[in-house]
Amino acid sequence: MRAWWREIAGLVLPVACGGCGRPRTELCEQCAAALAEVPRRVRPDPAPAGLPVVHAAAPYENAVRAMLLAHKERGALGLAGALGGALAGAVRAGTGQSGEVGPLLLVPVPSARRATAARGHDPARRIALAAAAELRRGGTAARVLAVLRQRRAVADQAGLGARARQVNLADALEAAAGARRLLAGGRVVLVDDLLTTGASLAEAARAVRAAGGAGHGAAPALRAAVVSASPSAFEINRN
Repeated sequence: MRAWWREIAGLVLPVACGGCGRPRTELCEQCAAALAEVPRRVRPDPAPAGLPVVHAAAPYENAVRAMLLAHKERGALGLAGALGGALAGAVRAGTGQSGEVGPLLLVPVPSARRATAARGHDPARRIALAAAAELRRGGTAARVLAVLRQRRAVADQAGLGARARQVNLADALEAAAGARRLLAGGRVVLVDDLLTTGASLAEAARAVRAAGGAGHGAAPALRAAVVSASPSAFEINRN
């Protein structure tokens, strides 16, 4: 009900840019340009064990940070298209030169159940759906497979350091029954809105690998893509 009301309200209430607050536009040209950077490989330091190669569209700062928070916490659902377009670019950056074949299978990192209930939507999944649509418009076969779920409750990640986040998320996710069959023959890309310490993506990768969905034998390598990452995670001299 909450998500439905937010979508209806967005049609009738005054809007402001999700990046800078400029009135009468949900996203101004200047803030949209912040999402149009060339995606790059990112890696936190220290990187958690099992973290796949990750590409991000933009640093988590200024307008990009404001847009992600507006979408996630304040229900600015109209931003999903722009954020999904940026995520699609990061997905292409991580898979375009691989030489592998098969459809792109975007697997969103699930939010905690209580967080999804409080927000009225799952931000990563919504952005992933927009990214898959953008990839298809560009001629790339892509779809979203939400095959990961929480197997136990976790603490709020806010305020936790890298090591504490890894401990908090250890063995917290599992793949749904049939995940291996669903992911077979595709290029699996874990997707999320933000990378900070990498703990969430590393745990998601462990769960997918445990299900036999990627990274075993002749299976394509597991990759990850995010809209944004901490500025310190960008590796300027690497592609």
